[in-house]
Amino acid sequence: MGLGKWIGGIVGFMAMGPLGALAGFAIGSLVDSAGNAQRDAWDSATQTTDTGTAGQRNSFLFAMLVMASYVIRADGRIMHSEMEFVRRFLRMNFGAEAVTEGEQILMNLFEQRKRMDAQDPTAFRRTIHECGAQIAANLSYEQRLQMLDFLAQIARSDGNVCQAEIEALREVAACMGLQDREVDSMLNLRGESLADAYAVLEITPDASDAEVRSAYRRLALKHHPDKVATLGEDIRRAAEQKFQEINAAKERIYKARGMK
Repeated sequence: MGLGKWIGGIVGFMAMGPLGALAGFAIGSLVDSAGNAQRDAWDSATQTTDTGTAGQRNSFLFAMLVMASYVIRADGRIMHSEMEFVRRFLRMNFGAEAVTEGEQILMNLFEQRKRMDAQDPTAFRRTIHECGAQIAANLSYEQRLQMLDFLAQIARSDGNVCQAEIEALREVAACMGLQDREVDSMLNLRGESLADAYAVLEITPDASDAEVRSAYRRLALKHHPDKVATLGEDIRRAAEQKFQEINAAKERIYKARGMK
């Protein structure tokens, strides 16, 4: 994915509002270092409000990086494992060039947070809340769930999710119109215990068999990969992996209860 692809993203739902303002800094600085043709492309892109598939997809990816910048810095540090997860995600789906650009966008967002917070310690946090509202207004429920899954994977990437990261994930989720139980479900997807499985299905161990079946059907419906297919095949594949993990959690509970 070259620079033009990121520029193309500006014509999606992030063309205006707080995401657009952050994009002007985080992506615009990349354009400033490019040639005149790239700058002309940026100027042209920011003058349109196309909301087609490409714009929606790239806006999703940029919005994810914005929220990731908040979660990664939740504990006051930028962990190598978290940055490496983002690099792998970009490399796997968009190629080597995207790694450099995506990483630079994140570093620019970290720098912008530092500048904003130097003037007002709550400024960037307020911007994240405003970005969350913009995301909620422009992405479907299922697409927001997939973004939350990516953010939870980043938080889990160092093998330890601290309380500050959990609180940041819950804060971001609430801004996007999601709930704490959905954060807990995402954080436990890779767990192997029975307790993890119940958390994934968003129920407690004292749930009845009927409630277990109902919880699984509800999760299977809202996390079905087809619900995010318009964002691209790579994101659909990630949703399929999540869907398999939900099924694995269901199977652990069914086996423990002797259910069929």
